Amino acid sequence: MPPVTLLLASVLKPLDDTRMLGKFGRTLAGRPGTVVHVAGRAAAHPPDLPANLHVHELLRGTRLSLGRLKAQGRYWQLLRRLRPTVVFVHAPELLPATVLWQLCHPECRFVYDVRENYALNIRTQHVYPAWARSLLAGLVRHLESRAAARAAAVLLAERSYARELPFAAGTLADSFHPFANHQHPTPDNQKLILIIENKYQPPDPGPARYPRRLPAPTEPLRLVYSGTISELNGVWEALRFTEHLRTVWPLVHLTIIGACQQPELLVRLRAAVAAAGGRVTLIGGLELIPHVRVLAEIRRSHLGLLPYRPHPSTARCIPTKLFEYLGEALPLVLPPNPLWMELTEPAGAGLVFDFQQPHYLPATALAAALQTRSYYPLGVPPTVFWRQEAEKLNWLMDSIR
Repeated sequence: MPPVTLLLASVLKPLDDTRMLGKFGRTLAGRPGTVVHVAGRAAAHPPDLPANLHVHELLRGTRLSLGRLKAQGRYWQLLRRLRPTVVFVHAPELLPATVLWQLCHPECRFVYDVRENYALNIRTQHVYPAWARSLLAGLVRHLESRAAARAAAVLLAERSYARELPFAAGTLADSFHPFANHQHPTPDNQKLILIIENKYQPPDPGPARYPRRLPAPTEPLRLVYSGTISELNGVWEALRFTEHLRTVWPLVHLTIIGACQQPELLVRLRAAVAAAGGRVTLIGGLELIPHVRVLAEIRRSHLGLLPYRPHPSTARCIPTKLFEYLGEALPLVLPPNPLWMELTEPAGAGLVFDFQQPHYLPATALAAALQTRSYYPLGVPPTVFWRQEAEKLNWLMDSIR
């Protein structure tokens, strides 16, 4: 019997992307008789890939380069060469080619993995000129809706997308817990809608240590800001918080690690890091950082910062880094977002702090609030790990084949 061939593809996500390769790819490669191919943006090839998990470059260069157009041709050639049984589309720009391929090859099934509310992001994040936002957002939403109607399944990375996205309307597979009782959708519900969150998949089986306490204010304190570097994600607030705490905790050091997609912001950030005189380290910038290096920095840190600015595109989403910080039992400081607090407060994971307030509370009070508490007294909540999401993914494959 020939193996089941799966293709997971995105243009901008790197080959070592935590969701596409680290979670989906490795989980699916664990299925007997399955060969998995992951296609994405050029990055260091992840180590220790199983023999049935392969990677392919679609884009080498920046998001605004001509290579992005050529990536469509590379993707089409990959479809022709691999002739996959199922395609997982992790980016809306690959939907047209995927739908065309599926029209030509009806035996091929495809799954659309919705990682962001792209139309909302285009309208609200001011990346594009004002005159183009509504046009682009409408175009993307129309493209997603048409493609979703042909997809074997639609996966949602956030629970809120089930309410926000019109093409995700309907009965969620989660509502009857198919991965627990092995029920299948009714015949008239051909399109599966399944929430698969960006929960944490540890690189090794070693348990995180707990409970955790911070060192004394006379000792070094390592702060970390990881992931996408942007104003919306609070990089300036991370610097402000660090400087404020340093007035009473002199050995505080902040590490900013991740990629920045805005060259103008990166110039200003490098100047701010240089002005900090060695008290702030920037790892990354324009280049992508291997996820194993990000996790290494998280593990050597004392405190994780999530200084996100309030914004419609992030208010109802759970950042991947929040699952990572929780999974590593890293004490954290987070804004008063009720959705995030539902995860952190039962675990005793950290301090809720309004990074946007014009005047911070006195640094002595802030240091005392951080240093006197015990974090993760009962350990890491099991709901932050990828294990249950992997069960959903395997159930999906059993259902659509």
